[in-house]
Amino acid sequence: MILGCHLSISGGLDQAVARAEELKINALQIFSHNARSWKMGPLSADDAKKFLERRKRAHVEYAVIHTIYLINLASPDPKNFKLSVQALTDEVQRAGELNIPHVNTHIGAHIGQGVEKGLERIVEALDSVLASPQAKSAPTVKILLENSAGEGTELGASFAELGMVLHNIKDKNRVGVCIDTCHAFCAGYDLTTPRALDKTLSELERTVGLERVELIHLNDSKFPLGSRRDRHEHIGQGHIGLEGFRLVVNHPALREKPFILETPKDDDSSDPTNVARVRSLRYDGRT
Repeated sequence: MILGCHLSISGGLDQAVARAEELKINALQIFSHNARSWKMGPLSADDAKKFLERRKRAHVEYAVIHTIYLINLASPDPKNFKLSVQALTDEVQRAGELNIPHVNTHIGAHIGQGVEKGLERIVEALDSVLASPQAKSAPTVKILLENSAGEGTELGASFAELGMVLHNIKDKNRVGVCIDTCHAFCAGYDLTTPRALDKTLSELERTVGLERVELIHLNDSKFPLGSRRDRHEHIGQGHIGLEGFRLVVNHPALREKPFILETPKDDDSSDPTNVARVRSLRYDGRT
């Protein structure tokens, strides 16, 4: 089972790997810099070297960069759109320098221009990023589009919207999808019974293709099905519940994909507790 958490880079990028080792997990997700700032200086050769060397000594099989929260690939505002495209481009370049295969991003909100225009804007943004010299210098890095809970004018709450973006981009081989369980549940996709999960995955297969799903964010939800409110909860303590997560982590279509936890970090016991809970749900007991 490939299982990890979103971890802090406090003290340096390599310290995220050290934290993964302490948790005895084989996957991790990081912000490559301050997640609430547009400012991103060049990655120093020393920082990249430390990260790569630490990973060689660790048991981390999978890593992913999560982009900053400010990005809105659907933005109708020219300045914000330009900043968003540049930020995603820079993250792809960093992923290449760190030998990280995926950059995960929220796709954004249409902010009143309408769904169709917003999706067209996202396609334009992704085409621009992937045509850039930075992206071409990191040809093995894929961008993962994360589904949303559908708050406000957020796009990507429906699998069909993600599918439309994937269908219309030029370089289809370099873009995949990350499915967040909390977001999917709050957008109205039930995961809590075998029949409901199969129905949800059937729609995902029809609109996106399960082979395009490269990552699962495992998060319980503080709010009920279809609430369109994005608030993560500890595994088993929200409305999806332990049985829902048991179904997700054991489903044949999902069980071999990387799972990353973005559950609340109330104290130092939060990540170990959530990791142990997920591991306990696997039928074969493998870690």
